[in-house]
Amino acid sequence: MTATRPAALLFDLDGTLVDTAPDLARATNALRAHHGLAPLPYPVIRAQVSNGGSALVTLALGLAREAEGHDEARTFLLAAYGEAVADESRVFPPLVRLLEQWEGAERPWGIVTNKPRAYAEPLVAALGLAPGALLCADDLPVKKPDPVPLLEAARRLAVAPQACWYLGDHLRDIQAARAAGMAAVAVGWGYVEEGDDYRAWPADLWFESGEALVAALLQG
Repeated sequence: MTATRPAALLFDLDGTLVDTAPDLARATNALRAHHGLAPLPYPVIRAQVSNGGSALVTLALGLAREAEGHDEARTFLLAAYGEAVADESRVFPPLVRLLEQWEGAERPWGIVTNKPRAYAEPLVAALGLAPGALLCADDLPVKKPDPVPLLEAARRLAVAPQACWYLGDHLRDIQAARAAGMAAVAVGWGYVEEGDDYRAWPADLWFESGEALVAALLQG
């Protein structure tokens, strides 16, 4: 599809709109400390954040998803994270300006995330964000890369899917956007794993930095 200027913006949450890695890294290293292990370097944890809690458990303890003790460890990690979801998490600075001007022009925007609502909702509230739609992992029977959450967000914003941009830092975001008929926008500032080239994803647009995205959306 041709990525025309959007009527609405939809964002992935972790690594696209908000830098949540510091708080998730704290929880991951709390899990390691609970097992008598030394903390992992922040960049190592950051690269796994978009893959969710189970991936962080595997990173922290070497326990595969089906291994004994994995679920218990995941419960511990998420409890540690839930105690402080927004201590150090922040909207990526260039996007603060983008949202201010977007909202000032009364243009709709939303968030579609695979993060459970129990963590996403307090995070969004703590950061003072007011999306017109917030779709979380447990709101519907399916989640990304299924397009249904994106389509539901567009419905709630009363904007046709083809008039939306969906921005994400993971291949599943791009797959979901394309399946929804939205412009798929890949961002390079998020939690892209080492060896994964976000420019190789089947997106419509690619932005290396938040500044480049802001310039493209606010020009003129």
